[in-house]
Amino acid sequence: MRTIIIFTSILIISLFNLNAQEQQKEILIVGTMHGVPKIVKRSYKPMLRRAKKYNPTAIYVESPRGNDSLSWEYLKAGWSKSYKAFYYLSDSIQKVFTPNTTKYNTILNTPFSEMTTTDLDFMMTNFAYHRDHANYQFYKYIKAHGISGAKKPTRNEDGDLTFKLALDKGIKLLTAMDDQRTNGKYHDAWAKCSKEGQTNGNNAINQKLNKKAYNSAMLPAIFRGLGKHTNKTKSLERLHKTSSFTYVEVETEGCTEGERYWNERNHRMAKNIAEQVMASDSERNIVIVGASHVIGLEKELKDNYPNLKIVLAGE
Repeated sequence: MRTIIIFTSILIISLFNLNAQEQQKEILIVGTMHGVPKIVKRSYKPMLRRAKKYNPTAIYVESPRGNDSLSWEYLKAGWSKSYKAFYYLSDSIQKVFTPNTTKYNTILNTPFSEMTTTDLDFMMTNFAYHRDHANYQFYKYIKAHGISGAKKPTRNEDGDLTFKLALDKGIKLLTAMDDQRTNGKYHDAWAKCSKEGQTNGNNAINQKLNKKAYNSAMLPAIFRGLGKHTNKTKSLERLHKTSSFTYVEVETEGCTEGERYWNERNHRMAKNIAEQVMASDSERNIVIVGASHVIGLEKELKDNYPNLKIVLAGE
């Protein structure tokens, strides 16, 4: 009798653990090249196939969240003309538009194929009102290209990967996860590190890394394998070194500041991703982000959120 009780207890515990493992939320991180030259305009096709095969239930993108006032305080006069223009568009719409939650939810529950131009215009206005840049651009893309997406390559991750993936999977909303509040300081540190590196040998090291990266990418780019190559461990580590200034042999004030700002941004991005994933019902989550961030995000997520399963696209 005692043996039966022990066996039953072990079986119940095993089933419980198996069920917990099956319900573990997963994050697939895909590193992108952002924009690509015309000569490699179809580089995102293999990445789109990989993303479709993963069959995500949520898509996270490198875009500032609408309620991230600190990032928008910088971006309204920051490096990006697109973000700057969107900020002031949002400001103007907030003065004249009144959100209609019922209408918004009705359209959101409508299949993409049944959304009218009027519906898309309303959604774009609503997203602009809430300073939701990612979904504003998504619905603007649908209005311009239809639910099949652009016929010709747009040569960037949004048009050739993110938006087409969302349309294919019927995902109505993209989830923003970026944080750019210290990007201005990071760019200043980059310039300072570059100036310091003119005389201490650091710039020469960086130039060798960039040349090696360029040479190693030539063949993959010719045979439409640039996306796959970019997501290989060696490529990701090389990109991480360059962006985080960990390639330097002589530590300087600018390089040290740059590394700190880079790591802090990755930390905040990982926090934005993890907290939203854990608060959602989505089990298969894909993060589409500039390849330079992949190594940093992987480390932050694994170190701070061990209950999440982290997978890289190149694995």
